[in-house]
Formats: sequence, C-alpha cells, structure tokens
Amino acid sequence: MLQRRCPRRTRDAVWAHLVQCAREEGASWTMACVGMALPALAGICRWLAARYPGDPYDVHAEVLAGFLEGLATVDVERPRVLVRLRWAAYRRGFAALSEALRAPVPVSPRFCSAPPQRPWGHPDLVLARAVREGVLSRTEADLIGATRLDGQAVTDWAASHRTTAPAAYKARRRAEYRLVAFLRGRTRTEGQAARVRTVVRPVSSRPRRSVENFCGPVSKSGA
Repeated sequence: MLQRRCPRRTRDAVWAHLVQCAREEGASWTMACVGMALPALAGICRWLAARYPGDPYDVHAEVLAGFLEGLATVDVERPRVLVRLRWAAYRRGFAALSEALRAPVPVSPRFCSAPPQRPWGHPDLVLARAVREGVLSRTEADLIGATRLDGQAVTDWAASHRTTAPAAYKARRRAEYRLVAFLRGRTRTEGQAARVRTVVRPVSSRPRRSVENFCGPVSKSGA
C-alpha cells in the first residue's frame, strides 16, 4: 500500500473496504483505519504542531477528529478515498491552528500590544486564505490542491466531480490567474504599508512618538 507501484484502484478498493467495515462494526476496524492512515496523519500533525502556539496534543486531537468525521461521511464510490480522508483531517487541524493564531498574544502590561502570529508559506494556507478572501471557491481550491499539491491527475479529478477534463483544465487555469493576481496585489500592499511605517515620522519638538501611537495602526487600505 505504501509503494508507489501499488495501483490506485487497489488502494481505493482496500480503503473502501476498511471504511465500510468501520461504519458497520466500528471499534477495531476504526482503529485499523487510523493505523493504516498513520503515515499521512503523522505528517499533518508534525506540520501543524510546529506552528501551533498551544499544546501540540490539542491539534493532534483535532486532526484525529477530522479523520474520524471523514470515515463517517466520505464517499467510497469516488476515487482517492485516502486523499479525501487526509484532507478532512487536515481541514479540521488547520481550523484549530487558525483559531489559535487569531487569539490575542498575552504580553506583559509593561510592553505595547502585539499582533497575533501569522502562518506563512505553506501552499494549503495560501489556498485557504484565497477562499476566505473570496478569490477562489472551495471547488477551485480543491482542484488546485488536489492536482498541483497531491499529484492527482486532472482527468481523475474531473471524473470524480462529474465534469470533463478540458473543463477542469480551463477552470484551474482561470482560478490560478486570479490567485496569482491576488498574491501579487497582496505583496505590493504589504510592502507599501511596511515602507509607510518605516519612512513616516511625526515632526515635533516634543518627545517622539511612533506613527502607530500618534494616529493608530496604519491600515493596509490606507497604505
């Protein structure tokens, strides 16, 4: 099952059987599913826990909960059962990570307030941000993630979503154009905001205060 030469249809058949047994009998079969998926789940847990500000076991629990939810809902008639279970686990863990990172960072009263930590770099985070901003639909993000990041063939994705391969290629190309424009625009906006914070200073003979103390945080829209 872990070998690349193992046919995808064989993997799908095995996972469809495991999921069906877990649904009908639970207990040991559910544990078997978790054990079989452990290599995939461990990678997700490592990546999320490295960025999680709290107890890493909390995000591990969320990943497992997402996987178990996926066992109850995944469509075993569609291809790539394990890939879709992995995405269910990742989305649950990523939601917990995002919530934790949005929380205020506790600081000493002797220091000024600090913005919450931000996740950076991973392509999945970029896609999630684009969906939140309305740049991509969830289907478009799934198309890009599955075919660009997970290595799924566009023809397989199209068949599993009841569309044609040419339509899927066209949809991906259009979505990627919008995503690139969004990322370039966001980079320019953040760069302009950084330059404003660096260059602008209030002119006064009184003790100097930062721009943010003088007129509030500089917004990106105001940059």
